[in-house]
Amino acid sequence: MSGNGRYSIEGYAATVLFLGLIFVVLLQVFGRSGLFAAPVWTEELARWIWVWMAFIATGEAERRNVQLRMGILAELLLGRMRFVLFTAIDIIYLAVTCHLFWIGYKTVLRTWSNESVTLPFSDAVLYASYPIAAVFIIWRVASRIRWQLIHRRPFAFDPEGTK
Repeated sequence: MSGNGRYSIEGYAATVLFLGLIFVVLLQVFGRSGLFAAPVWTEELARWIWVWMAFIATGEAERRNVQLRMGILAELLLGRMRFVLFTAIDIIYLAVTCHLFWIGYKTVLRTWSNESVTLPFSDAVLYASYPIAAVFIIWRVASRIRWQLIHRRPFAFDPEGTK
């Protein structure tokens, strides 16, 4: 599967966003402690960074195949049936993600002229988080489906590429 390895673009981006979130939250904490006046925009920026981080990290979870799954039925199935189930789930998930990408794209266009309350950005910057993350998710899920169809078994993440 493409992106087999320890690190990915999504992982790096989510890590950088997480570090940025920590910095903004520390600004809020120290600003409320009386050391200096807290900037007004930090709470909104923290929310925006959190949304971006969560959506981008979803791409990394898909790459590693570590998303939450209900395994009750899947654990009972063996061999070919398990392969068919996981492939069907991935195909449905891919279709839903493509549709949500389109909705997100239309939302970005619709909110392009809206201004943020405290940040010097359009609200479209916030809403662009999902369409951008969806590109990574679509790429990873499509790659996983391709891998499963070629190898005829459910995908298992292998950071070393030994399988």
